[in-house]
This record gives sequence, structure tokens and C-alpha cells, in this order.
Amino acid sequence: MKIEKPNQQPLTPEDLENLDKLKALIEQCISDGYLSQDQMKMIKDFIKADGKVTTEELELCQKLIWDKIQSGELQYDWTPKQ
Repeated sequence: MKIEKPNQQPLTPEDLENLDKLKALIEQCISDGYLSQDQMKMIKDFIKADGKVTTEELELCQKLIWDKIQSGELQYDWTPKQ
């Protein structure tokens, strides 16, 4: 499915750098094939740190986290911490 983003502005150099940092963080967190709730919180906090969540950040999470969870390539700890 193609998603249209008619009102989206081009990414700034800062946005691109932020995406690269997010990708590196995600890859570091999932390198062992397991994603803990603490690691997921760290990723979410990073995304929200600049006060905005971009579609590119969400697409990166989709590709590097959720698609891998669905395929069984990545395991996520769904149980809440006590």
C-alpha cells in the first residue's frame, strides 16, 4: 500500500541525523534478537525527545521492530515489570 503524505515537509539535516541515531539505537537494542520493555521504553523516549514523532520514525520502527516480531526474527518481552 502506498501512503501519501501531501502536507509533509522535506526532512531537515537535523531530522536525517536523528533518524540515523534512531536506527543505530534500534539496531543496538535488537542485536541479540530480543527486545526488552526497558529497551523499548528507551526507543520511545528517544523518538519523543524532540517533541515530535515523524512518519519516518514510525516507518523505521515498523521495519526494524514490528515486522521482525511478526516474522519471529525478534522476540519482545510483553510481560509488565513488577
